[in-house]
Amino acid sequence: MQGIRPQEVQEKLTQYAGAEFLVHPECSCTSSIMYDVACGDYGNRQVQILSTEGMMNHAKSSSAKTFVVATETGILYRMKKQNPEKEFVPMSDSAVCKYMKMITLDKVYLSLKEEKYEVKVPKNIAQRAHLAIERMLAIS
Repeated sequence: MQGIRPQEVQEKLTQYAGAEFLVHPECSCTSSIMYDVACGDYGNRQVQILSTEGMMNHAKSSSAKTFVVATETGILYRMKKQNPEKEFVPMSDSAVCKYMKMITLDKVYLSLKEEKYEVKVPKNIAQRAHLAIERMLAIS
C-alpha cells in the first residue's frame, strides 16, 4: 500500500473540518496521527483508531454525517452501502493495498476446501506475536 503522507492528512483536516476521522491501526499514518492527537493538534475533533469492523460499527452508530477514512480504499464501498445517508472520504485516493486485492472469495474457498496454503509460524515467533494480536483484538 502506498503510504498516506502527512500533507494529505493536513489537507483533509482543513478541507473536512467537521468530519470524524476513522483510522485503521495498520494504516501507515496511524503513528503520526496518534502523536498529533496526544499533542492536542486536532483540538476536539473526533479521531477514532479502529479495526475494520470497528469502523463499520462506529460509522453506523455515529451521528456524524461525514467521515474521513484512513485505510485501504476498498472499505469505502461497504461503508457507503451500509450508510447511504453519510459521506465517506478516503484520506488518500492512493491508499490501495495490492496484497488485499490478491485475496478473493474464490481463493479463500479453494484454500479451505483443499486445505492449501497452510501458514506455519515458528513457536518462538508465535509467542512473541501473541500479545500484539491480543491487543489488536481488544480494539476491534
